[in-house]
Amino acid sequence: MDDRIRKLSKLLVSYSCNVQKGEKVLINYEGQAVRPLVKQLIKDVYTAGGLPYAEIRDSFVNREILLGCTEEQIAFSNEIQLAQMKGMDCYIAVRGGENSAELADVPAEKLNLYNKTLYPVLNYRVNHTKWVVLRYPNPSMAQLANTSLEAFEDHYFDVCTLDYSKMSKAMDPLVELMTKTDKVHIKGPGTDLTFSIKGIPAVKCDGERNIPDGEVYSAPVKDSMNGIISYNTPSEEQGFTYENIVFEIKDGKIVKATANDDDRINELLDTDPGARYFGEFALGVNPYILHPMKDILFDEKICGSFHLTPGNAYEDAFNGNESSVHAHQKRRDIRHPRTSGPQSGKPEVIDTSREK
Repeated sequence: MDDRIRKLSKLLVSYSCNVQKGEKVLINYEGQAVRPLVKQLIKDVYTAGGLPYAEIRDSFVNREILLGCTEEQIAFSNEIQLAQMKGMDCYIAVRGGENSAELADVPAEKLNLYNKTLYPVLNYRVNHTKWVVLRYPNPSMAQLANTSLEAFEDHYFDVCTLDYSKMSKAMDPLVELMTKTDKVHIKGPGTDLTFSIKGIPAVKCDGERNIPDGEVYSAPVKDSMNGIISYNTPSEEQGFTYENIVFEIKDGKIVKATANDDDRINELLDTDPGARYFGEFALGVNPYILHPMKDILFDEKICGSFHLTPGNAYEDAFNGNESSVHAHQKRRDIRHPRTSGPQSGKPEVIDTSREK
């Protein structure tokens, strides 16, 4: 057993989920490479006095189900999964699928039906359990990062096992600044966007929900956003890589959306009325993550980045927007890699005109 796996497992069980005696812990995993970590997680949950449960996720099999699924079929799955989730105190998801694009050819209407119908499971897990989600290093992730598997593993464990308690304290000044900020102005190539975050809490992500972690998020006042944003980093969602996304926003609503597949992105935004409004605004601060690698759990934490996410707002930074989009795949976004803020007490300006 790699000592780094033991260290990561202890972080997930003892810090991220803080498993206590008698608590039920669901470990959801995908991929062959993740099994050593899953085995160690089970050991550590038992050591903490918890009760581990495991379930296997398989995108290869799930694709076949999605291709022919009906609404009634998925609704029954929701009943089963929701009953299971309501019995859990903690949830640890380890993603290590061999093909990140396995669902690329599933029709968008099937994927949107699946995500919309199963949203209650996600919503309950996010708001009523102690949970953490992470990817696991494998050849697929190394390819996304354009590096060898060995080099990526070294990077992965550096990023994922840093001292999150120390990072948490360092986030406090940013939380304070965002909490008292009213107006935000984002300006850069193809981007000129204004909105307010007044009255919306600023929440730090310091290793208790995602691994890797390192961001502070809030949400725009729902109808306050106006302007245009041109995202500059590829982002994979539902097996498809979106690029060159441009949103035009009026009174908080995305009134025009273009990308490398206009039809697909508009189908996603038409999932429900809330999908065309924004549910999150966040700044990334992880010092080990400096470049995008087309994996959202890493890319949203890029040090000096920001992201704006259409769809559902989180309960602890709620702006009134509800949608089945966003929460099922935390933070669908692409960001400019450089941000800066002015003196406290003034309207905050995020300047992205100079890029790394």
